[in-house]
Amino acid sequence: MNNRQNREFVGRLIIAVLTEQINVREAIKKFPETTDRSIECAYHALVHYEADEDMRRMDIEYRDAQDEYLETIAQTLIQGKDLPKNIIDEYKPYYRGIAHLWKEDARSIWNEFKRFINI
Repeated sequence: MNNRQNREFVGRLIIAVLTEQINVREAIKKFPETTDRSIECAYHALVHYEADEDMRRMDIEYRDAQDEYLETIAQTLIQGKDLPKNIIDEYKPYYRGIAHLWKEDARSIWNEFKRFINI
């Protein structure tokens, strides 16, 4: 797939998460390998969405704002457009690519976790 097709695909994955058709873990396992910063940003936004699960249950305004934010990202990608620079810049500290080795053993999960918290 080319960049535009990858963006459209990722945008649809995000919508599928927001509409509870798939969970975050299934969505991120399907992300294409890429160096496209817009797709990498979307990946990290989904990872944070999953990490904020407890906060989302306690704070309805936060949940609604996060859902709108992800929907904006999804709609931009579905149109094949770059995400705005300010959104991409928010996730720069997390850019280390997209993880694809989601094995079910504890060691793999721990190693992936450490990669994201910078240990």
